[in-house]
Amino acid sequence: MALWHYTKATDNRIGWGEHSGLGKAFFKIALKNFILLQLLFLGLFAYCFGSLYQQTEHTHNIHIAFVDYDGGAIGASVRAAYESLKGDNFPTLVAAAPDAFPVPADLRSAVCSTRYWGGLYVSANASSRLEDALGGGPPALAYDPSDVMTLIWNEARYSTVADTAVLSNMQTLAEAARVAYSRTDGTGRLRRITSPEAFTVLADPWKLRQDDLQPTSQGSRAIYNTLVIILILIQEFFYLGAINGLYANLKIYARVHPSRVMVIRFLLSAAYCLVGSVCVTGMIWAFRAGWDVGALQFGQSWMVLWLFAHLNFQVIDVFTIWLPVPYVPMALISWVIMNVTSILLPFELSPAFYRLGYLFPSHEVYQTLLDIWSRGCNPHLRYALPILFAWWLVSCALSALGVFRRSHYTMLAEEAQAKQSSERVTAALALERERDAKERRPQQQQQRSEKGADDGEAASTTGAGTMTSASASGVGDGAGPDDDDDDAERRLSRIITREAKEEQRLQRNLSRNCNFGPSFGVSVANEDSSDTDGRN
Repeated sequence: MALWHYTKATDNRIGWGEHSGLGKAFFKIALKNFILLQLLFLGLFAYCFGSLYQQTEHTHNIHIAFVDYDGGAIGASVRAAYESLKGDNFPTLVAAAPDAFPVPADLRSAVCSTRYWGGLYVSANASSRLEDALGGGPPALAYDPSDVMTLIWNEARYSTVADTAVLSNMQTLAEAARVAYSRTDGTGRLRRITSPEAFTVLADPWKLRQDDLQPTSQGSRAIYNTLVIILILIQEFFYLGAINGLYANLKIYARVHPSRVMVIRFLLSAAYCLVGSVCVTGMIWAFRAGWDVGALQFGQSWMVLWLFAHLNFQVIDVFTIWLPVPYVPMALISWVIMNVTSILLPFELSPAFYRLGYLFPSHEVYQTLLDIWSRGCNPHLRYALPILFAWWLVSCALSALGVFRRSHYTMLAEEAQAKQSSERVTAALALERERDAKERRPQQQQQRSEKGADDGEAASTTGAGTMTSASASGVGDGAGPDDDDDDAERRLSRIITREAKEEQRLQRNLSRNCNFGPSFGVSVANEDSSDTDGRN
């Protein structure tokens, strides 16, 4: 559509060649927000990228327990291979005596309790079985290369990281150990091999067997600690905005007792988060692709995500209550980024500074979910659940206090607005009374003149007085009434202007002292006034 259809767009507007205080105020505020937002996002980018900085060089913080139940040439080959691979980019192999873990089940328990990221062990008598197999004959045919070296690990624990840092590196170690074994002729029989069966054994002396506590290979695992958390946070923000819009349209804070507002608001948010969390859990289960999790894990995941969603609803509400309006978006995006950064990587692969992520509920909810999904093999509930409940209790208390705060300032605004309306009405009524009095004054004067004319004794004196009065009145009527009307209208205009400025000042003070949060437009049907105007 052509521009000339919008003729009013340019009427009485400030042009390029004109200057006003409006432009100065605009650029001052725009520049302030320009600087603050650039600094904020620069800091958030630095914080997020810093947690991922030189991730592979922190791989040595991944500890793998190594137990040699064999005590022979294979264990020696593993140790030799590790010496060649050891470095910042390779997990630390912690040698443990067989007495520390008498049976592999004890080593499995240590991995399950997260004392180690994994456990690597060489089976008892593995070297002697390999030596017999290299001699050929029936021992070579009966030899099982998967019963030599076993890796115990939990793939559910940061699965995308564990695949590389634990499994891939241990497979590399197993291959390097095979090379070291062949190079050193560990059993002393390599030069005497003659049978085809023995050559087959020599070509593949062992395969790294996996004892995966919770296989987690589905594609959706990549977003469990990223998009799932982000969408939960955004989901609560949008419903909070819808609730605030409804409260504003119906003027709930000015009409309903704050204790009732607080209870209803709590129940609404709890119900919303309950349904939202079951939807999130349902999607995880719908796309689990054979992942070995059952109904019990579903229910537990649902409850934990419900707690996490509700505490975030309350935390975001607290931001909107206690922070000035311009800083609420900054606080929200900072909250999202810091929460997600706390679970992008295990703390072993990030600089030590990022252990402050223990404070954020996302880290604790993810640790709890890992424990649920791997059936207790991430036992950090002793601190994860208390931190989650602490966030929930504090945010609920501050949010409840915020209801009273909002109700208080809403009533102050209502009283100020009612006072200003009353003053305007009073001023308008005074103006009308003045006009009525001016209209009645000539009639009263004429009545007094007629009454004086009937008095014969004082006719001339009264007539003179009347003429004098009439002359004075005539002068006033000729110019005075219009001037008086103009004066009265100017007084009324000044009163209205002063009250409008006072109203703006009160609104600024209200917004400075109390923030009513993000508010999205909510359509409210025009029902009978008894449905919306009555006080509860």
